[in-house]
Amino acid sequence: MKQIPKILAFAGLLMCVALGQSRAETVKLNGAGATFPYPLYSKWFHEYNKFKPDVQINYQSIGSGGGIQQIKAKTVDFGASDAPLTADEEKAMPGPVVQIPTTAGAVAVVYNIAGVPNGLKLTPEVVAGLFMGKIKKWNDSNIASVNPGVTLPDLPVAIVHRSDGSGTTYIFTDYLAKVNGDFYWKVGRGKSVNWPTGIGGKGNEGVAGQVKQTPGAVGYVEFAYAVQNKLPYAAIKNKAGKFVEPSPATTTSALTALNKELQKDARVSVTDAPGENSYSISGLTYLILYKNPTDGTKGKTLVEFLKWAMTDGQKLASNLHYSPLSAELIEANEAKMESIALK
Repeated sequence: MKQIPKILAFAGLLMCVALGQSRAETVKLNGAGATFPYPLYSKWFHEYNKFKPDVQINYQSIGSGGGIQQIKAKTVDFGASDAPLTADEEKAMPGPVVQIPTTAGAVAVVYNIAGVPNGLKLTPEVVAGLFMGKIKKWNDSNIASVNPGVTLPDLPVAIVHRSDGSGTTYIFTDYLAKVNGDFYWKVGRGKSVNWPTGIGGKGNEGVAGQVKQTPGAVGYVEFAYAVQNKLPYAAIKNKAGKFVEPSPATTTSALTALNKELQKDARVSVTDAPGENSYSISGLTYLILYKNPTDGTKGKTLVEFLKWAMTDGQKLASNLHYSPLSAELIEANEAKMESIALK
């Protein structure tokens, strides 16, 4: 009988050691960047933790500009951006990096006009005119002419744009710079631009919030944020002359139209894609990681996660309003993963 306490104590010691080993084996990955894919990334990281309980992935949704800065400073294990790195940004990195597209999404033009539901038709010229401050009222003839039967109020337009360095801004301005020469010369394209008018919101969340609380507002957000916030979104006239609303299917159409180009270089812009069913303001989003990770365990863990994201993770995309990657693009991603030097 006297031996029981010793046995229990020994068993307790073994449990403590086992727990300690379990805790020690937990790998924590830290990432930061784009708000565009955050609803999907949040789901991915949660589901992957259920699949691999010893892996915890923490992600700060701070905008693409912030993500690029943090991966450059090596304060995170991976960065995230909807804008591929420019040649200068890539050269400025302290080591060679790979950019892996993870999913695609649509940038929706959202608005707050009483009595006007989803599907307000907007041409490229009108979208550029709105965001350049040239179209000032919602009953402007340029909007009314393509929306017969829609009662448009004599309501001032209130522009909402991003205030932070943003991949969503990059996709949106890339589109407008392609379709409108005036916008290209006066505003340009980039993660941050000098908007001629409007107020800024931080992140897709901030823009959605500003539009929701401002009568007459119009802004641009990743489609998932439009759905989550129950904001009406426009049908944009595409390259084929069709008015198309954002959705996973119409984003996939845009990707499919440019699939051959994307296989050669995943940084190819997919805005203003050809095809009758293509949504014009579509884009890919990327994870940025070092080819030679300083922490071998974290490097291996990150690659293992990415392999899961390219398979099981893709199956979660459509339900969260994103578009899964094509088989060819996933194959190209897998080749990039093989180029990462794992210790």
